[in-house]
Amino acid sequence: IQESDDGVSAVSLCSGACAEVDSDTEAVAGQLFKLGCISCKMRGEVEASATVDWMFRARGEADFVHIYSYDGEASSIIDERFQDRMEWHGSKKTFDLQDASVDLLNVTFNDSGVYRCIFNRVLSYEHYEFSTIASKEVHLTVVGKATRGTASIVSEVMMYVSIIGLQLWLLVEMIYCYRKIAAAGEEALRASAAEYLAIASESKDNCAGVQVAE
Repeated sequence: IQESDDGVSAVSLCSGACAEVDSDTEAVAGQLFKLGCISCKMRGEVEASATVDWMFRARGEADFVHIYSYDGEASSIIDERFQDRMEWHGSKKTFDLQDASVDLLNVTFNDSGVYRCIFNRVLSYEHYEFSTIASKEVHLTVVGKATRGTASIVSEVMMYVSIIGLQLWLLVEMIYCYRKIAAAGEEALRASAAEYLAIASESKDNCAGVQVAE
């Protein structure tokens, strides 16, 4: 995984159990929202430590401001707009931070904007240390009530299409099996009738032979 300033457009598998997943981008006013931010190490076997800073650029503003930081032990809310409204939801009990997600509590419409999380990571090799910086952005929109995403609607439509298709297939199979069973039954009846007639004819011939002999 390359650590860059660009956002991740899909799930990127990394070493170990780490996977970079996009954050949701639509929050509902008055509710809790998780700002997701994951940056996996390029080499999982290398020891590392990291600190995380969250920046925020409100809608209509030009510059980012520092709002939150976490160093593996303690967090600090820097911007008073988010006082008592941000909680760490990322990597725990480690200095090797790879998940920097935070919970935004009691979301307001003023929280709409761009959030940027920045990983300041130090990779510790045997004879030297290497510093890297990785960042991700979340473009957040706050709405009055939850709206269904296009993906959700498409998934539901495909589900109903699949159900209808399965029912049609089952109906065709039932008709086919019924016709096959009916045809087999008719064939069996014809065979039984032919066998009965053959037996009756043989019995009649036997009776005629007996009468001649007498």
